[in-house]
Amino acid sequence: MTSVLTFVMLIVGGVALVIQNTLMAKITHSASTILIALVLNSAVGLVLLITLLAGKTGASGFYELFQSFKGWMLLPGILGSFFVFTGITGYQNIGASRTIAILVASQLVAGLGYDIYRSGTESVLKNMPAIIGAVLLVAGTFLVASRRF
Repeated sequence: MTSVLTFVMLIVGGVALVIQNTLMAKITHSASTILIALVLNSAVGLVLLITLLAGKTGASGFYELFQSFKGWMLLPGILGSFFVFTGITGYQNIGASRTIAILVASQLVAGLGYDIYRSGTESVLKNMPAIIGAVLLVAGTFLVASRRF
């Protein structure tokens, strides 16, 4: 996959996330609990992914899934569900722009920290432009998140 295609997919994914969270917040307003929206989201995703796995690999994919399963492999799903939950809650309570700003800034800081950890502390100087960019993004996030509506 080319860098340009990856870049375009990331942009489309970001837009899709805004639409998804907006629709899920709307579902939550018409339901008794946020869990309704989360269950619907997860159920649709699970059915779609099971269908894709079956279409691509047949029964061997499910065999591999069960053979390679380890308990810790549930953590990404838990973390992903928590991310979706926080996004919906943010959209409902503080609005889309504040939620997105805080999520993006926190992801960038955590990701940059992880990259530096993996590369060793000597990479801090090589990553200085990214660190400065992260500081500016955090400052921008503060301006977006602290504004009064």
